[in-house]
Amino acid sequence: MEESLRILKPYLRGLPLIVFAMIIGYLVMAQYLKYVTPKYESVTRLRLADIGEGVPNSNLFKDFDVFVTSNKIAAEIEVLKSQVLLDQTLNHLDFDIELFRVGKMRTTELYHDSPFKVEFISLENRLLDRLFNLQLHSDLSYSLIHPDGLEYQAVLGDTLQTQGATLLISLNEPFINSRKKVDIADEYQFKKLSRSELISQIKADLSIMPVDKDVAVIRLIFASPHPVKAARFPDVLARTYIEDYIRTKSEAARVTKDFLDDQVREVSNKLSQIERDIEAYRNQENITNLRQQSETILREVSQMKIQQTNLLMSLEAINELNRYMQEGAEDFERLAPNFEAFTDLLSTELIKKIKDLRAEKRDLLLVFTPQEERVKVIDYKLNDIYSYLLESISNTRRNLEIKYENLSRDITIAELQLIDFPEKERLLTILQREFEIYQASYNFLNEKKIEAEIAHAASISFHRIIEYAKVPKNPFSPNYTILKIVAALMAGAGVLVLIFLVHTIKARVNDQLTIETTSAIPVVASTPRLRNIQNLQVHFLHQVNKLEVKALLKPGNIISLNSYSLHEGSFFHALHLAEALSKQKRKVLLIDIENKSTLSTVEAGETVALTETLHVAHLNNPNYLFYTNDEITNLIKSIGSGFDVVIISNAGMGTQLALQVMKSSDVNFVVVDSRLTPAKQIPQVDLLKEEFGFENMYFILNRIAYNPNVVTEVIGWILKKTGLKKDIFNTLTYA
Repeated sequence: MEESLRILKPYLRGLPLIVFAMIIGYLVMAQYLKYVTPKYESVTRLRLADIGEGVPNSNLFKDFDVFVTSNKIAAEIEVLKSQVLLDQTLNHLDFDIELFRVGKMRTTELYHDSPFKVEFISLENRLLDRLFNLQLHSDLSYSLIHPDGLEYQAVLGDTLQTQGATLLISLNEPFINSRKKVDIADEYQFKKLSRSELISQIKADLSIMPVDKDVAVIRLIFASPHPVKAARFPDVLARTYIEDYIRTKSEAARVTKDFLDDQVREVSNKLSQIERDIEAYRNQENITNLRQQSETILREVSQMKIQQTNLLMSLEAINELNRYMQEGAEDFERLAPNFEAFTDLLSTELIKKIKDLRAEKRDLLLVFTPQEERVKVIDYKLNDIYSYLLESISNTRRNLEIKYENLSRDITIAELQLIDFPEKERLLTILQREFEIYQASYNFLNEKKIEAEIAHAASISFHRIIEYAKVPKNPFSPNYTILKIVAALMAGAGVLVLIFLVHTIKARVNDQLTIETTSAIPVVASTPRLRNIQNLQVHFLHQVNKLEVKALLKPGNIISLNSYSLHEGSFFHALHLAEALSKQKRKVLLIDIENKSTLSTVEAGETVALTETLHVAHLNNPNYLFYTNDEITNLIKSIGSGFDVVIISNAGMGTQLALQVMKSSDVNFVVVDSRLTPAKQIPQVDLLKEEFGFENMYFILNRIAYNPNVVTEVIGWILKKTGLKKDIFNTLTYA
């Protein structure tokens, strides 16, 4: 806490100066603001179209790059700030002519509040952005000073031909009629801005920013010296942006529709040609349905192969039967052929007949011999049947072989038909695929054509102005309250910096801590700022007692009080210590080395009584400069003989006599002042003590904890210089 107070003391001293500087800064800024051209600001809020709703959500906008696919806020802000859009906006505004009323301290823009209107019929480019000065008189005549310095006289309503310009200045009757009393006689200025200069001014005063990065709402903020201009521009800019969006969208839709018409016709022609190519190829190759035809042939081939397999099995069986019959032809009756492959009805009947004849033969053989005619007749019949069977088997085998060969030939012919089917299918697939591509393109283009026609017909925008700009009543710049406060704070801060610099450069002792941190010599006493004589007497009586307790004040002691300057309080302390000792009925001698106080009215080295217990002397004589140290010591002792205590107010430290006196003294007190003594002198006292071997050397801090403000010091200094205030403490305090 003490350390904080120690740091703040310089600033507490300068508090009146800080307050004064803040008041001056506030008043200066208030005066300055009277002559500053104010700026008005107005805001228009624009909601951007959402790609998830309305026309921007159509597939047309998603599939073609001529349309914006997403309303990115940053991109739309750049569009709004683009020179092209600003130029279109200015085509709807009359900002190109600026009118000013010229005052003694400030020039004010008038816009529609001007008592006259200016119309340039013709103007050379070199006169753009240059001021015309106009002095308007109460009789409606005026004097025009050309930018080239030429002066013209005319009357309001007359066309004026000047060098490089033809203009018409007329009375602004709507403005005049809206005012009860208007004094139009004054000095004015006007100029016609080039479009590039006007756009540059607009860009400097225009701010466009999103409300939030995730919200498709942007703010159009425009600042202008005239409130009506501040309100008009952002509204017109927003409307121009919407109109430009609609126009761009409609034009893009029209171009797209024309393009789609051409593409639809071209794709339709190609689609018709491919249809004719497919028809011609089908007719050429006799293709009705290639897949069904191939499946039918494959089914027929499969069936014929099944038949071929069956014939082959039957043929194998017949061949085996024929071989068996041929091998057993001589003993035919004993054969037992397998007629599994020979199952026609005739064969079955013949087999039954053979079995019947054999049975009949066996019956006859029971009665007759083999040579019996009836037996032989049966044998003849059996042989006839056997011959018939063999011939029948042979014929059947040949018939099966012919069928097998014919079926094999038919299979080969059918399989030959399938050889060119993959090529036909490949070519037909190519034609069909090309047809499907063009058909999909045709459908797609027709769909887009319809959407383009809808987009072209829909002359609306989903961008919306959700808040129109209002004519501001109060300027946003300058902010009078904040600027005044800032000016006051800056003035106060400047004084704080100045106090810091002064405090750092001066680097006074300030407090006891400064001495203790820079010197090994102890501080034995400290004196506050004493306000009255009673406090002074009490303080020094108390100091005498403390010095005596510390064994620094003994009978017969020679005590020297030293300082680098008389104003630091060495004589003040010497005088009042001597007076306090005298009040204790001690016989005290006060030696004022240079007799600065003029208390001694006798020669150097002689004493004079001020009271019964207090005497005074001085050594202000050039001859003492030639005394040795011992001679000075003896001189002081001889003068102080018979006194209880000798108090010396020494000369400035560092002088020859001052060093001799300090060497002669039993105790040396160095008095430093908290407000006057530089801190760099404290280490010098240590060097002085070490160099000259002074013993019993101590510091006394004068005006401890004294922290006067600057105003108090200035007033005190003025009073002292004028003699209105005297230091009552630099003399004896008794009556």
